[in-house]
Amino acid sequence: MKITVVIPTYNEAENLPELASALFSLPLSSLDLLIVDDNSPDGTGQVADDLAQEYPGRVFVLHRAGKLGFGSAYITGFKQALDNGAEIVVQMDADFSHNPERVVDLVKKLEECDMALGSRYVEGGDVDEGWAFWRKGLSYFGNFYTRLILGLPIRDITGGFRAWRRETLLGIALDQIKSNGYVFQVEMAYSAHQCGYTIMEVPIYFKERRWGESKMSFKIQLEAAVRVWAIRFSGRDAKKHCN
Repeated sequence: MKITVVIPTYNEAENLPELASALFSLPLSSLDLLIVDDNSPDGTGQVADDLAQEYPGRVFVLHRAGKLGFGSAYITGFKQALDNGAEIVVQMDADFSHNPERVVDLVKKLEECDMALGSRYVEGGDVDEGWAFWRKGLSYFGNFYTRLILGLPIRDITGGFRAWRRETLLGIALDQIKSNGYVFQVEMAYSAHQCGYTIMEVPIYFKERRWGESKMSFKIQLEAAVRVWAIRFSGRDAKKHCN
């Protein structure tokens, strides 16, 4: 089955070459990589183009005019992957907080479900020991808060390491996804659940990024907390838009 890994990037020039090498070392011969770069000032776009030359037919690059948003980058990448014939679409961060080796486990899990989610908060999952106590608490509470409001049977709703069946992404009305920040992950999971797709979690160890600065901020977290209520109130619409 054709597997496409979609990675949105902004200032990830240091990480991309090693990440591409790690992904192409996996025992998944049909895997390719789609990089969606938002005109990174550190030259990530050029690094991505160089990788496309190094791995012809396996690395593809979408250049966008500027920093247009996390959610829209994924939607653009998902649509392109589907247009290119992907049967499985994997999403992950470029900073090695998601272990590339676990892509194999997520893809394998799709034999039992419609979307497989790398989870920090199921048995066997964990977060980097370097995380401060307040950060761990905030992440755990954010997932509890979101799960309570939306009624989702998922422990790690905000996790961004996921594998999707082609049919699942086609069944969700991607153009109706409104979130563009990190709460995009929540809305996608909620939409899948509302459309009746099965979601299963795979334990992962979430590492701190290797290089560069985290893009998470208090403003983003506050936006997510407010946006969850908008997702709750639009739940009926999510059902209406299922394909």
